[in-house]
Amino acid sequence: MTPEPLSPSAAPRRRAGRGRFLVVTLAAVLALAATVSLGRWQLSRAAQKEALQARIDAQKQKAPLSQAEFLALGEAVGELHRPVHLRGLWLTAQTVYLDNRQMHGTPGFYVLTPFALEGSEQTVMVQRGWVQRNFVDRTQLGAVETPAGIVELTALIEPPPSHLFELGSKAAPAPAASAAVPAQTASGAASAPVASGIAPAPGIQGSSPIRQNLDLEAFRAETQLPLRTDVSLQQSGPASEGLQRDWPAPALGLERHYGYAFQWFGLSALVVILYVWFQFISPFRRARRRARDGRGL
Repeated sequence: MTPEPLSPSAAPRRRAGRGRFLVVTLAAVLALAATVSLGRWQLSRAAQKEALQARIDAQKQKAPLSQAEFLALGEAVGELHRPVHLRGLWLTAQTVYLDNRQMHGTPGFYVLTPFALEGSEQTVMVQRGWVQRNFVDRTQLGAVETPAGIVELTALIEPPPSHLFELGSKAAPAPAASAAVPAQTASGAASAPVASGIAPAPGIQGSSPIRQNLDLEAFRAETQLPLRTDVSLQQSGPASEGLQRDWPAPALGLERHYGYAFQWFGLSALVVILYVWFQFISPFRRARRRARDGRGL
């Protein structure tokens, strides 16, 4: 028995179906390649951040730099997050309170005080710790103890204080004539500074040490202190002097990278599932249905 000849429209339909199959296959391959590549890129970014975190942890475990080594540092980038042991004098009159900083979810202030290094003309800004704000009067500052005279300080070398989003213009700097410049005694130790004015913070009436952000370059020009502006110090250790020091870890975004990688790989899996369903399973089911319907005639 000779097979029934194909209808004139069967061959074009078969060619069109083959063309659609190739187009969908090419689109699926391109989509799969793109999503897998993006997922792997996110994993590589996460690996870079993990390596950075490991370097930070290794820096913290190094022996503290001496004061002479710290003073001799040119570019401090290679020594970030490393401990340093210094001697000097707190310049209490120039203490700054950075507003809207949180610790354990509670709003408050980061307390920063310049530290004049003994036997030198260099001053460095120290992030001393956190104090809770007064929820009734935001201008009422908590009690912070600042030791007088020459003290020893162990802290971590960190970047300058991070900035928060701030509306409005910056406060105008105080006149240079009111600045405090630590005098040097015969022994080379910094003596007590002359009190200086602090530029008003935005939204605060009168002179106030409360600020939203602190730019070290502007603060140096404002106070005329010989302040180092490329780094600051972050005092570590248990709570003391009315300050807490449970500093938050640097926000490296590891979870975000892993989350994006999961999404991209999930899209890759979805592309594969849809391709298999519409290119193989669905046509197979239609073919079986047509065959079953043909046998029932």
